[in-house]
Amino acid sequence: MQDIEPFYNWENLYVASKDPRSPFYERLYNTSYYEHDIYGYFIHPFWDEFESETLYCKILFCDYEQRFVIIEMFGEWNDTLHNDIMWFKRNVIDHLVNQGINQFILVGENVLNFHGSHEDDYYAEWFEEVEDGWIAACNFRDFVQQEWTKFRLDYYLNFGGTLDVVNWRVLAPRQFYEVIKALMTRRLN
Repeated sequence: MQDIEPFYNWENLYVASKDPRSPFYERLYNTSYYEHDIYGYFIHPFWDEFESETLYCKILFCDYEQRFVIIEMFGEWNDTLHNDIMWFKRNVIDHLVNQGINQFILVGENVLNFHGSHEDDYYAEWFEEVEDGWIAACNFRDFVQQEWTKFRLDYYLNFGGTLDVVNWRVLAPRQFYEVIKALMTRRLN
């Protein structure tokens, strides 16, 4: 687990800890000491914690003019025991929405499990707040997407099919956004 790092090839364009509008502004990372863990397994120190016990993230890129953010997720998304959506919504998403962001791209290749809850209030709130925007979840594992469907989160989150952009790492962040934006435009029209 400690070897799984967030994607870092866009750091020459954006670093959340250096962005005064980011929820992770001025966060310091200690690469010689691993302090966060998931179920006793230490994780790489570059993942950002937001009070969840099992879910972490990394803002890879944010563009306030075009109003989009790309966030890579890591860990176990557990709404049943830890109410991870509440922590994610309150400590990351609310901050970004307050900065004008209304288009969210979540990359989930490193989300290893999902445990849903029949409470969808935080998803509904997030969905309502983006108004003319959207929430796109890319590259989440099939069984995570199946669980999302089972808990009817497909009403709030767009995922699966063409949104699983396997080669997103070879794109520049704005190119990746344009691909997802075009796919979302087709889906929502």
